[in-house]
Amino acid sequence: MGKRNLYLNNTPVEEARIIYENALKNRIKMDYEEIPTEASLGRITKEAVFALCSSPLFNAAAMDGIAVIAERTKGASDREPLELKKQEDFIIVDTGDPVRYPYDAVIMAEDVIEMDDSSIKILEAAVPWQHIRPVGEDIVAGEMLLASMHKIRPIDIGVLFSGGITNVKVVKQPKVAIFPTGTEIIEPGEAPKEGDIIESNSRMFEAMVASYGGIAERFSPIEDDYDKIKNAVSGALDYCDMVIVNAGSSAGTEDYTVHVLRELGEVLVHGVAIKPGKPVILAVIKNKPVIGLPGYPVSAYIGFETFVKPILAMFTGEHGYESNKVKAVLSKRLVSSLKHKEYVRVKVGEVDGRLVASPLSRGAGAAMSLVRADGFCVIDQNCEGIEAGEAVNVELYRSLSEIRHTLVSIGSHDLILDLIGDLMSIHNPGIYMSSTHVGSMAGLMALRRGEAHMVPVHLLDEESGVYNIPYLLRLFKEPMALVKGVKRIQGLMLQKGNPCMIKGIEDLAGCRYVNRQRGAGTRVLFDYRLKLSGMDASLISGYEREAATHMAAAALVASNSADAALGIYAAANAMGLEFLPIGEEEYDFAVPVEYLDLPEMQSFLQVLKSKELHHRMDEIGGYQYDMAGEIIFIHQ
Repeated sequence: MGKRNLYLNNTPVEEARIIYENALKNRIKMDYEEIPTEASLGRITKEAVFALCSSPLFNAAAMDGIAVIAERTKGASDREPLELKKQEDFIIVDTGDPVRYPYDAVIMAEDVIEMDDSSIKILEAAVPWQHIRPVGEDIVAGEMLLASMHKIRPIDIGVLFSGGITNVKVVKQPKVAIFPTGTEIIEPGEAPKEGDIIESNSRMFEAMVASYGGIAERFSPIEDDYDKIKNAVSGALDYCDMVIVNAGSSAGTEDYTVHVLRELGEVLVHGVAIKPGKPVILAVIKNKPVIGLPGYPVSAYIGFETFVKPILAMFTGEHGYESNKVKAVLSKRLVSSLKHKEYVRVKVGEVDGRLVASPLSRGAGAAMSLVRADGFCVIDQNCEGIEAGEAVNVELYRSLSEIRHTLVSIGSHDLILDLIGDLMSIHNPGIYMSSTHVGSMAGLMALRRGEAHMVPVHLLDEESGVYNIPYLLRLFKEPMALVKGVKRIQGLMLQKGNPCMIKGIEDLAGCRYVNRQRGAGTRVLFDYRLKLSGMDASLISGYEREAATHMAAAALVASNSADAALGIYAAANAMGLEFLPIGEEEYDFAVPVEYLDLPEMQSFLQVLKSKELHHRMDEIGGYQYDMAGEIIFIHQ
């Protein structure tokens, strides 16, 4: 008669997990490999992935029709149709065709009246850059496509290829050996006799290992024989990263698993306070995790979810995705057509216990917005839109746990925001940063409404010449903190060689310019400098043309879609442009004092002060960070 196992305990679940994870944290090391992009679905990125090329690669027609020179269409109306000559005033284009200089607008085919083979008439003037997808509208060469430790989804694969990435470095999948045990179990397909049990748990484990990022190697059932179990487990540990032994973990006379594991290594926990699923064994053998799970299917499932899944996450960095429908407050007004049910991509974060949804790009070609999104806000048909501050339904495909540990940043754009967010996810797994670029002033308004934790801001006060602080004093009554960020150089980003011979803002008359959105700090600075120069904005072609980020503006200049744009040195350098410095500015972070102690904010401050971030900024160029992370408290 075999001896009973008298060492079955009742360790609290969380205590058992802490004991086991602490024992393994210095033993489990992530390994990496490089694989073809097409084979990367479901894998976890080792490091941030940056685009090698822009998408579109050229200015492209967004509609079927004709490409025209907008200036030549002025005056066209219903009363006075304008006749245009083929090859002289227009060329025929289809959706996706390149639109090259001097053509700078597309008129839809249905708005064109054909006269003969060589001429047409139009009834309305074209606006510069209408119906044209500018180079880099979706992806700009050099921008971050995916962050470190990101689980690659189908849309990510498309974006990687669009950005010129054919191979990607990913976390190597852990190999998990699965041993079903028990004299009474048989394989599926065998004819069962009285006392036989068809083995199914190991097949469930196979699927669960695969779904959580591992590679399962399932073995045929082993009878209740001490030496056979011992030899099987010991042999598997020579080439597998982890072993699961199913059944034989309780206190029966033929439950050998715990005895085998004690002989081979160290059993840290045997028995946990969970029902069903108490007889769980957590062991370490040859510096590798070995887990014994109960034989009852429900117990086995609960044991796997509770103890195996977190250990797999230590190998892979995988934190999983959930699909949830939640209520969130909308941070920006959405206008919609009455004709459609619209799915708007949103970033989601939690601020003061409220979920906040920030809309992303709604363009049909903007695939990167799917990568950046946390879910969809659905606007029903027959609804004209939703106002900022209203509650909306959001279908999440990122877990609520991740969202609740996300620092919500809404405001001005800078390249360092992606770098900071990436380093936060590396140094503090499970903590994230969500960054939405709406401009400094719009960000401050979102902060006033309680829709963000912080605002990247660089607003120059014309009267005092001081950055940022005067705006916080005017807009906020509650105690505020200004976290010092970086000093960066703003200037005119110009085409290589500066063919237009631009030496200052006063030389922009007659040149093609691309501006930033209203409320952006760069726009405020440009308008201030324009005022000092005495130049009328109406003399600048493209003053009303807007780009959402420094990199997007730089891409338009680099592609000969514009002659100049105001932006930061880092963006000009990344796109290989000439740069004419205008002045140094202060790019800081406005934070309500009550948020400074949040774990997510502490992670942000840690990274902002880190040498690793400063080294990356040195590589980009154009930044000074002597005061990075210093806090100025602002009280009324």
